[in-house]
Amino acid sequence: MARGASFPLRHRMLRALFTLAWLVLARWTPPTMMRGWRNLILRLFGARIHPSALVYGSVQVWYPPNLKMAAGSTLGPGVICYCMAQISIGRGAVVSQRSHLCGGTHDVDDPDFPLLALPITIGDGAWIAAEAFVGPGVTVGASAVLGARGVATKDLEPGGVYAGNPARLLRRRTVRGASQP
Repeated sequence: MARGASFPLRHRMLRALFTLAWLVLARWTPPTMMRGWRNLILRLFGARIHPSALVYGSVQVWYPPNLKMAAGSTLGPGVICYCMAQISIGRGAVVSQRSHLCGGTHDVDDPDFPLLALPITIGDGAWIAAEAFVGPGVTVGASAVLGARGVATKDLEPGGVYAGNPARLLRRRTVRGASQP
């Protein structure tokens, strides 16, 4: 059975306009010098970005109104932020290069294969290492670490160090000189 578009025309038009604006106005900018400029562009398209957040120009944001970044948070080079649902990145959290935050999937048990958009929350002080994947509906607890190329399809406990596919708890994180969550 043929279905219509998953998102209304207005939504799709905003995404297209943002993609063009980002390409022309932000993609080429130096990483730290023009942070405020990139944050402004994201805010103009509906993102809630703290002034001290850092979003690299090579980041791909699917739908800015679904992106929220707290103070000192970072989306590193080449990150894919597929924010079909709300993606919240906590204070001081880092999403490293080429990681993928994926807020959408499909209901594989439904014959119509409908889209499911589920929020992602990255807690304060968490670190998503290089090329890691965080799936729809996942909460990464405060100060948790997802190792390089790790795959999180379930929630990660605060302060846990995870790695692998699927991500498994390796140990508790010990942050020297800081209180634990």
